Amino acid sequence: MTTLDNRPNTALLVVDVQNGVVDEGHERDAVVANIGALVGKARTEGVPVVWVQHSDEELVQGSHEWSIVGELTRDDAEPLVEKSYGDSFEDTDLEKVLAERGVGRLVVVGAETDACIRSTLHGALVRGYDATLVGDAHTTVDKTAGGSPTPDVVIAHTNHYWRYQSAPGRKGGTVETENVDFGG
Repeated sequence: MTTLDNRPNTALLVVDVQNGVVDEGHERDAVVANIGALVGKARTEGVPVVWVQHSDEELVQGSHEWSIVGELTRDDAEPLVEKSYGDSFEDTDLEKVLAERGVGRLVVVGAETDACIRSTLHGALVRGYDATLVGDAHTTVDKTAGGSPTPDVVIAHTNHYWRYQSAPGRKGGTVETENVDFGG
């Protein structure tokens, strides 16, 4: 239903599944395993897998914290988008990467739920993409000391509200790993 012309394809967008981002993430191992399963499924079905990797003063390029978690391996043919803002589209070549592949629909996984995942989902919808969040394949760390709800509540709330997101000619949605359909 995307508003982007000639963009019938779907891509799996893997956002910031880096050591320094997810190591303390809520249900980290299960989330990473679900992401791994989706990467495998996408590859089997010929669906583009696009990796996004954040860098800043805490995630210094080339450091252990900046690196993708050891359980996941990016294929050299799969694009890697480097970013320094929450929204994976902001000041990156993500739009170009997706346009080259005819992508108008994103299936989004990764971290952190209340930062880069939310920003990227909203950024996608605003730019004309359909954006599906995989409800059991994103995580965040405990930020209760700063006044945030517990990670399980942040994740549940994001899954709930994204399920109902839409805009003229585009839609959001939330689905569990086992129900992901890259065909639409």
